Amino acid sequence: MKPPYWDQAKRELSRRDPVMGAIVRRFPRIHLSPRGDPFLTLARSIVGQQISVKAAQAVWERVVAAMPEVTPGAAIEAGPKRLLACGLSRRKVEYVLDLAARFDGGELVPERWQMMSDEQVVAELVEVRGIGRWTAEMFLIFNLLRPDVLPLDDLGLQRAVSLRYRGGRSVSTGGIRRIAKDWQPWRSVATWYLWRSLDPVPVEY
Repeated sequence: MKPPYWDQAKRELSRRDPVMGAIVRRFPRIHLSPRGDPFLTLARSIVGQQISVKAAQAVWERVVAAMPEVTPGAAIEAGPKRLLACGLSRRKVEYVLDLAARFDGGELVPERWQMMSDEQVVAELVEVRGIGRWTAEMFLIFNLLRPDVLPLDDLGLQRAVSLRYRGGRSVSTGGIRRIAKDWQPWRSVATWYLWRSLDPVPVEY
């Protein structure tokens, strides 16, 4: 499902920014796709932290096999022993179970996020053990489909801006922010296209 703002964002980014326009033209038929259930998305993000994409996929497949559905209740029922057997570290098991308890206990209510600003959602999510700002920003982009998120700490964004706008020279977060002024209010879309300029195949976050 294409986000409703996608085509408008493409047109406006291409008109304002020639570099972005060239990248958009390279990828005319693909777009950001939503990542589904909020708990599953956040749990998968925790599983994938600090390990390779290949390793994360292998562990995640074992997590999915261990539960009939990846839900807060199923994670709590699985408990530490079964999650450890999937290949999760003890710390990640703690993080996933803490996340599940917050969903199950009504502390995290996805329906409420639709009424909150980006920063309000980030502030709520980073209270969860194992979720930092980067994970919260990926959630805003891929699950809530927020159009104007600029994940300054993302290494892929930093590398793409360096290559596409600075001839490979390093760029500060302040420099990225200045370049990104032309992308507002579509900074999520611009970031997604910059990721594609490095890797044409969208990655699961």
